Amino acid sequence: MDRRELAAFLRSRRERISPADVGLPAGIRRRTPGLRREEAAQLAFISTEYYTRLEQARGPRPSREVLAGLARALRLSDAERAHLHHLAGSPVAPPPGPPREVRQSILDLVRRLPQSAAFVTSATLEVLAWNDLAAALMEDFSAVPRRDRNLVRRVFLGPHPEGRRLYGVSDSDAFARHAARRLRAAAARYPDAPEVTGLVDELLAGSPEFARLWASHEVEGPHTLCKTFRHPMVGPVTVNCDTLDVADRDQQVVIYTAVPGSRSEEALRLLSVIGTQRMDVPL
Repeated sequence: MDRRELAAFLRSRRERISPADVGLPAGIRRRTPGLRREEAAQLAFISTEYYTRLEQARGPRPSREVLAGLARALRLSDAERAHLHHLAGSPVAPPPGPPREVRQSILDLVRRLPQSAAFVTSATLEVLAWNDLAAALMEDFSAVPRRDRNLVRRVFLGPHPEGRRLYGVSDSDAFARHAARRLRAAAARYPDAPEVTGLVDELLAGSPEFARLWASHEVEGPHTLCKTFRHPMVGPVTVNCDTLDVADRDQQVVIYTAVPGSRSEEALRLLSVIGTQRMDVPL
């Protein structure tokens, strides 16, 4: 525990918050910028004496409950909350499971890529968000239950009787290896998350191929940079694959783009018009 740095950090965060920010009257005899110590203590549900000792670098190591109260009272960001825990000698506990909420700016980014098929995956490769072209190229994810949006489950336990197939894509075997590695890394980050452990148990019980890959303990490998979708309406569509890491949410944005001027680019343009409707079935 770094008492001196913790004291300075608490004081700096307290002084940047105005009483109006937390619904308190400003008053006329306020000699300090931001909140008073007693106000910060009240918002954190601790005694003023204890809080004062923390700011004077004389307090004992605060518990996780106290740190949570301080982070809430001082309106700390995720990075600031982690810094607070490190200064107190109590690193932030891992989240209970992979975050599923997608930040609004990422949702906006995905929707503003009309010529690219883009989607967001969680740490366990669950598809969390997608744009219209991704739905047209791969599948209308809104039409399937949440559990069926998990790409690891689909590649190993999918409904196709002819074997492992994922949206008619050319690199199913490579993606299977990638999916097993991603899931093993997620299991290490979220060892107690029922969502993760349950998925691993389900795959081990239902897929000998997954069990073999899981036993290899691989956690990294080459990424696929290009793949071909065999689409039933527009034929083969070859796309470049790029991913953007959203580190603070442990998520990835996957973007599929076609080479400009190629037949695949024309196919994506056609899919953007057709959407998810089917022309191979009678109306």
